[in-house]
Amino acid sequence: MRADDGTKLDGRQGAAASAGTKGLIDVGRPFLDFVISGLADAGVTEVCLVVAPGANPFRDHYAANPPKRVKISFAIQKEPLGTANAVAAAGDFFAEGALVLNSDNYYPPAVLKKVLQASKTGHAVTAGFDRDVLVANSNIPAARVAAFALLDEADGLLRDIVEKPTPQELARLSTAKISMNCWFFPAQIISACENIELSPRGEYEIADAVRALIAAGTNVTVVPVAAGVLDLSRRADIPQVTQALADVKVAP
Repeated sequence: MRADDGTKLDGRQGAAASAGTKGLIDVGRPFLDFVISGLADAGVTEVCLVVAPGANPFRDHYAANPPKRVKISFAIQKEPLGTANAVAAAGDFFAEGALVLNSDNYYPPAVLKKVLQASKTGHAVTAGFDRDVLVANSNIPAARVAAFALLDEADGLLRDIVEKPTPQELARLSTAKISMNCWFFPAQIISACENIELSPRGEYEIADAVRALIAAGTNVTVVPVAAGVLDLSRRADIPQVTQALADVKVAP
């Protein structure tokens, strides 16, 4: 099997990509092992993976390879109805708040530590990535980053999320930080996720839940970060991500 850019994938990489289990794509070892190891480096001791019903390769992988530094639990998302729906499925995990991350992104542990430190104020928190540094230190080209959501903030607090910004919005928010969906949410996020409407795409979107959270009076702190993120959202990303993680020590 070959990646979208013609790069040859080995059998394990191709099988995981085709099955939609991107977190298990082999980039030296399964990608999600790097993600969970980074969380452990940041001081996280419990991780909840939101998965589909039925037999699941993630359960199988961590049953056979139990992490030593974190406890893994699973929440079931009955249908793939969007990111807010996935967060709501893990509602029991949010009694004291929790980090929420994409499983196909590797965030530097230092970024995760900054988000966790900022959460001690009692606010919700999101990491706001500097555009130029993100492009320079990621495997994500500038053209893709230009389509990422912008964090419209004032005095360090989020006012809105501008998704898929137009050229006019990019010009107006030229210094705005980029959202890479790295959040800390207090327990109130579950109610917000459960009470939003379906988006035009037919999903319950985390951006809409964040807007509801703000409207209900919960502050969302934007923590500025100058760092890259490794993105494994496309098959063509696999060779670059594998190379970038080659020297990263993994101890989930």
